Amino acid sequence: MRTVANKWSKWSVLEKHAGVAKHLPESCLFQEQQLKSMLDRHPFVVAKPLVGSGGSGVVKIEKVDGKYRYQVQGKTAVANTWDELMSALVRIRKGRRYLLQQGIAVAPVHGRRVDYRVKLVKKDRRWVVTAVVAKLARSGFFVTNLCRGGTLWSASRALRHTFPKLAADKKKTMIGVARTCTALLEKRYPGIGELGYDFGIDRQGSVWLFEVNTRPQ
Repeated sequence: MRTVANKWSKWSVLEKHAGVAKHLPESCLFQEQQLKSMLDRHPFVVAKPLVGSGGSGVVKIEKVDGKYRYQVQGKTAVANTWDELMSALVRIRKGRRYLLQQGIAVAPVHGRRVDYRVKLVKKDRRWVVTAVVAKLARSGFFVTNLCRGGTLWSASRALRHTFPKLAADKKKTMIGVARTCTALLEKRYPGIGELGYDFGIDRQGSVWLFEVNTRPQ
């Protein structure tokens, strides 16, 4: 079964489709100037390795009172200057290529960050939705991965907490976007047989696609 590890390769396929693009946060390959610009325009920015899983090396960065607060592996630190932040990111990145993504303030559950995983598997030449679940971050953590202390809920249960009257509608939107993306990705990468999509829903109810995995956990 084919896998596509590079996050940017998959992203480049999806952002060309207008119906999918409106669900994608602003994203680009890591560059110092791009990070500076994005921090001026968004509440926070997420930096993540181009290849990697389990939330390893994911950094949340925000500008606070002229300083830079960043969180990685549940630990928060403050860089007093831009150069200090850059030095910290060099240490965290360890020479790996990174992606920058617009941070989305999702509607939380009990104060914890939550995202949604929609999993599709190809069975008998048809794509089947095999799971729609919610992952709640460990208290104080940014990443929701279970290996980082996250908690698994059914998507419906989490959506009833955040959007009680729109739960079914939000679930339907995520599945619809995932199916469109699957058709696009299969056309570009024949041979893939399993896809996991990570979505977030902001406080206004907009659905955002954060990431696609070809070997979902």
